[in-house]
Amino acid sequence: MRVGIPKEIVPDEKRIALVPEAAGTLVKAGTEVLVEAGAGEGAFFPDRAYEEVGAALVPDARTLLAHADVILKVQKPVQNAALGQHEVDLMKEGAVLISFLHPESDPDLVHRLVERRITSFSMDCIPRIARAQKMDALSSQSTIAGYKAALIAASSLGKLFPMLITAAGTVPPAKVLVLGAGVAGLQAIATTRRLGAVVQAYDVRPAVKEQVESIGATFLSVELAGKSTEDAGGYAQELSEESQHRERALLHRHVSEVDIVITTALIPGKRAPILITGEMVQQMKMGSVIVDLAAEMGGNCELTEPGSTVTKHGVSIHGPLNLPSSIPVHASQMYSRNISSFLLHLMRNGKLELDFNDPITNDTCITHEGRARHP
Repeated sequence: MRVGIPKEIVPDEKRIALVPEAAGTLVKAGTEVLVEAGAGEGAFFPDRAYEEVGAALVPDARTLLAHADVILKVQKPVQNAALGQHEVDLMKEGAVLISFLHPESDPDLVHRLVERRITSFSMDCIPRIARAQKMDALSSQSTIAGYKAALIAASSLGKLFPMLITAAGTVPPAKVLVLGAGVAGLQAIATTRRLGAVVQAYDVRPAVKEQVESIGATFLSVELAGKSTEDAGGYAQELSEESQHRERALLHRHVSEVDIVITTALIPGKRAPILITGEMVQQMKMGSVIVDLAAEMGGNCELTEPGSTVTKHGVSIHGPLNLPSSIPVHASQMYSRNISSFLLHLMRNGKLELDFNDPITNDTCITHEGRARHP
């Protein structure tokens, strides 16, 4: 079985799906690993490091994709402008693709995979069960994003984070509010706390209160009406209109008192909920900072411009995209462990054996044998 690792061609993507260490593990497991020349350079993994662990270098994407039985990627396949073809069309018919696919937001890609009879697995669909923890790429990359969001906030704020007692007087600590206490939010809390800030956090899921408090933040709560606020997988669900009104009333009181707001709230498959309105931004202190980690899904702040940093009413609003790529070494290492663990889960005796009675295999498989497996 040939496993192919192409160079990522999405603009500003520096990660690689498989680092040399994981490539060596797959070689020892009996697979032939093909790596496109230069694929690891963005994450500082040179070609020679892959050759040293037994992987073979392939000079270009066309050759690699035409020969690989299994393709491992970070970003979903896109049009290759240099070759004038879509990456899916360059793949061998009937090949296996493992990548972040976000199928709910890209039905055209799903259709293209079906037509090419590609068996595809999406790393953003790994179920949240104990057996799948080492494959959970969403969590690993969210950890990176939460950490980097805290650094962006610290470098943008015109104040120091920690309390300092100096000959020039006492400097009070910065105040931070983190909205959403998933993996990214918890990492943002932990990092801003380490930098010395006083941190508050809010989440619609009461169950995360203990986690928030265990890392030194104050948990804000409000009684929400209606259905459960989280699904079976532990992800937040969309709130009722009444609950949204109560939530915004709570946030309105606290947003104006802090120096930094980091937002991380997402609902799988839907536009990010608006938590900070334009009116709330207008009432924030001059020089305050918002880092909106939900920018890729529209943003939690009404004034966020995805991919840009803007100043509105004296408030800096960051809408960063693909933050994990900005820390490519560790992001690649973590993702590589996730995706190689997933591939090994699908393998028996050096070959792929797909067991759709297994929830990990079943939940992640998007297309197979010329059809889409999920609505």
